[in-house]
Amino acid sequence: MSLAPGATIGVLGGGQLGRMTALAAARLGCRAAVLAPEAEAPAADVAWRHWQAGYDDSGALAEFLAVVDVVTLEWENVPVSALAAIAAQKPMRPGAEVLRITQDRLLEKSFVAGLDVPVAPFARVDDVDALMAGLDQLGPRAVLKTRRFGYDGKGQEVLGPESRSADAFTRLGGEALILEAFVPFERELSVIVARRPNGEMRCFPPVENRHQAQILVETIAPAELPGSVARSAIDIAERIAAALRLEGLLAVEMFLEPGGRLLVNELAPRPHNSGHWTIDGCTVSQFEQQVRAILDLPLGDTTPLAPCVMQNLLGDAIDAWPAILAEPGACLHLYGKREARPGRKMGHVTRFRR
Repeated sequence: MSLAPGATIGVLGGGQLGRMTALAAARLGCRAAVLAPEAEAPAADVAWRHWQAGYDDSGALAEFLAVVDVVTLEWENVPVSALAAIAAQKPMRPGAEVLRITQDRLLEKSFVAGLDVPVAPFARVDDVDALMAGLDQLGPRAVLKTRRFGYDGKGQEVLGPESRSADAFTRLGGEALILEAFVPFERELSVIVARRPNGEMRCFPPVENRHQAQILVETIAPAELPGSVARSAIDIAERIAAALRLEGLLAVEMFLEPGGRLLVNELAPRPHNSGHWTIDGCTVSQFEQQVRAILDLPLGDTTPLAPCVMQNLLGDAIDAWPAILAEPGACLHLYGKREARPGRKMGHVTRFRR
């Protein structure tokens, strides 16, 4: 059943993604309530209500659920047990099963591979012997990753013939790891797909993502791709969303190999940094699309208004805000974070390509 404008949306997580989701909810006449453990929560600045509490805080969760009509998230590493408890009382979109799969890189890779969607070869690593066997199979270069809680390049190391692999195993926690073959890709792409409970889906066009030190610094939208590759990327995203029975938003990160083949790298069942360009570059942003999807409302048009480039403002790059404000055509978004640290996402700017 669709929820009408005026509904209250519960958001798990208080970062900039929650902030922009709350702003999009307000555009549709809805309110946002935020539950997040962080003392500094950018989403709280624009939300109707805010609880600073852990996701397993039963008292805060009960108060939160008493005032919301549907629950979504901006941070996928919420405990699945908490999600199951929420789903017993209010619609939880995306659901606990989607999060169970996408919180674990091994389950995620296995799920995608089971759909006959290409992924980089991978191996489960629970001890040093399994790591050495995996390197024999996938090497000589491979990427060792934690199965859980990795983002922005955290929780992973590239291994080569000269690497001290056992040391890397220890640094990454010594258990519950995954080894992936190193992919000599041409470009990194992503597609954001929205799916309603009634099954309607819409994809934003594939974009190209550029990284420094494994942190996204620039998104080119749409990516300059052959039509067949763009269609294949969208087809992959829709197949995964349908198989997950997604209700909400899913970002599908992919590698484009030199021969034109696409490999799925990671999934994120929430708004994604590579979709920030849609705020200014589309009639309906990824955040409004998320709100529409979880309310089971008609999804919006994903056609770009014009080609554009989104750049993250990391750390003290935020100090350039006066010059960006004075720049004709620059669309500046600041997240309200109090402290700039190296690599921290403080805001972004979108510029239309000429």
